[in-house]
Amino acid sequence: MANLDLLENSIPVAPLKLAALPGSMEMAKKVDAYLVQFRKELSERRNGVPFSGYSEDSFLIDCECPRFGSGEAKGKINESVRGADLYILVDVCNYSITYKVCGYENHMSPDDHYQDLKRIIAAATGKAHRINVIMPFIYEGRQHKRTKRESLDCALALQELMNMGVSNFITFDAHDPRVMNAIPLGGFDNFMPTYQFLKALLRSVPDLTIDNDHLMIISPDEGAMARAVYFSNVLGVDMGMFYKRRDYSTIVNGKNPIVAHEFLGDSVAGKDVVIIDDMISSGESMLDVAKQVKERGAEHVFVCTTFGLFTDGLEKFDAYYEKGYISKVITTDLTYRTPELVSRPWYEPAEMSKYMASIIDTLNHDVSVAKVQSTTEKINKLLAKHR
Repeated sequence: MANLDLLENSIPVAPLKLAALPGSMEMAKKVDAYLVQFRKELSERRNGVPFSGYSEDSFLIDCECPRFGSGEAKGKINESVRGADLYILVDVCNYSITYKVCGYENHMSPDDHYQDLKRIIAAATGKAHRINVIMPFIYEGRQHKRTKRESLDCALALQELMNMGVSNFITFDAHDPRVMNAIPLGGFDNFMPTYQFLKALLRSVPDLTIDNDHLMIISPDEGAMARAVYFSNVLGVDMGMFYKRRDYSTIVNGKNPIVAHEFLGDSVAGKDVVIIDDMISSGESMLDVAKQVKERGAEHVFVCTTFGLFTDGLEKFDAYYEKGYISKVITTDLTYRTPELVSRPWYEPAEMSKYMASIIDTLNHDVSVAKVQSTTEKINKLLAKHR
């Protein structure tokens, strides 16, 4: 495990406990397995008497949110969490979870998951030593700023969680990390999956040539520039960007429709291209960018996004793969993925459970997360091995 020496010379804040809300249990089990492995390795290296509850067979606790026939619910923690450093994992994008409302089946929305999160927090408040929320896809993160008479949902949610007693909020690749300004006195950590992207890309395309003559990083819009700049700098290759020309006179599905994508950057002819962004929602914008770089002469097009929501289905991605517009689509496993998506030949997962376990272990020891956040050294080692 990374940072073993750092953790060996520190003590945990309190006994570690992990709570998984409905929809995040698959990820929680993987994280729990890594935590058990990390703690056993560290216990073997420690001198003296081990801390009570430090090394366990499992850190997962039994919790649930049962519902009444009307659709109302309550949070239940079925074992003691008194004095524990509690980490609550929630996937607000998992629409596969259902519940009954007056006999009708209802799929859980992000609002339902968020309410369940508050229920488990309410059940633990006053008992747990510290409460930490791990929400990979930040709830209402796309509604992070006000342009008209609009609600600021993400800021309100963060303030509500802090007021309920949450000490630390952990997320991944926030749509706009400046939303942390809503809770200036609270803990807010935003982690990036850049290393996991590169690892998955090299695993799926082992013959990829990483140099300035053969590879280029593309930002699909101005919002993804920071991600693309870091990725291109650490790989030592050029980058380009598209900007969206929108029709601000009309609104379709809550946003101004995109008229065209305009490209800024050097020629992509003959080069492999990596398009990097935080999410695929419907995928229209990403596919249009992929098509444009392919028409400009790009050799292969690889798409890397943290969250693959695919709200309009997979059919258009299938069609673009068959036409050669895209070669691979890489997303993390931080949110729900359908079995159909996982089985697609163009899909490659970037696994995040080990990284998440390392984050939890580091925070539980109350040491700096700087080494966990900065993956430049690990990326350089991976590149050296690949080259």
